Amino acid sequence: MLKRFAALAAALPLLAFASDPLPPAIQQIEKQGVKIVKEIPAEGGLRGWLGQYQDMGVTVWLTPDGKHAVSGYLYDEKGNNLSEAVFTQELYIPQGRQLWEKLSAAKSIKEGNPAAKRKIVVFADPFCPYCKQFWAAAQPWVESGKVEINTLLVAVLNPQSGPNAAAILNAADPAKAWRDYELSNGKTLPASPKGTSKETFSLLQYNQKLMDEMGAAATPAIYYMNEKQELQQVVGMPDAQQLKAMMGPQ
Repeated sequence: MLKRFAALAAALPLLAFASDPLPPAIQQIEKQGVKIVKEIPAEGGLRGWLGQYQDMGVTVWLTPDGKHAVSGYLYDEKGNNLSEAVFTQELYIPQGRQLWEKLSAAKSIKEGNPAAKRKIVVFADPFCPYCKQFWAAAQPWVESGKVEINTLLVAVLNPQSGPNAAAILNAADPAKAWRDYELSNGKTLPASPKGTSKETFSLLQYNQKLMDEMGAAATPAIYYMNEKQELQQVVGMPDAQQLKAMMGPQ
C-alpha cells in the first residue's frame, strides 16, 4: 500500500496543516524540510505528528520530556508498522480520492454504461499493444453495461502516436473512432485535416501531464476505486485476477 500511493501523493498538496503551535523539537524537524500535516495518536507516552518529505509520508515522535524528537517508523511488540498505517489512512487514501476526482473530470473517450457502478480510467497510446489487449479484454464488461471505460489518449511510443490520437479525438464520434481503430489493429483511422488543432494539442498535452502526475511511466496505466474507495493503479496489461478485481464478475 505504501509503495502504491507514494508516487500518487506527490501529485496533490497536503490535505491539512497543523494549526496549534508545534513544540520546539518538532519545529526543528520542520526546518529540515519535513512538512508537518497534523498531530496523530501515539503510544508509549509519545506524542506523534504526521509529516511529508518530498513524496513520502513521515512520522515524527516527541519524547515524554518534550525536548527531543525522532523521525521514523514506529513498531509495536508484534512487529506491526504503525507508521505505515497512518500514512495509508491519513495521507495516501484521502489524496488518492482527490486524484480520482481529477481523473474523472478529465475529458476522456467514454465507452460503456454511464450509470455503471464500476468506472475505470486508462491512459493509452494508439501504438501500445498492451492497451489494445486491455481494450479487448474489457469489452465483455463494457458491453454488458457493468463497466464504463474512460480512455485518456497520450502520445509516447511512436512519432505517429500524436497524429493518430489527434485524428481519433477530432472524429465526430471519438468513441466509435477508437473502437474502429482497436478492432482494425490500428488500420482504420478517421480522416483528419493536416496538422493538429490547438484544442486537441492542448488536450493531449494535458493528458500527458496528468499521466506524469500519477507517476505512471508506461501504458496502459489503469486507475479505479476499489470497494473501500481507495485508488488503485495497474500499469501494464492486467492479469486475470487484476481484471476481476477492477471490473467485478462478468
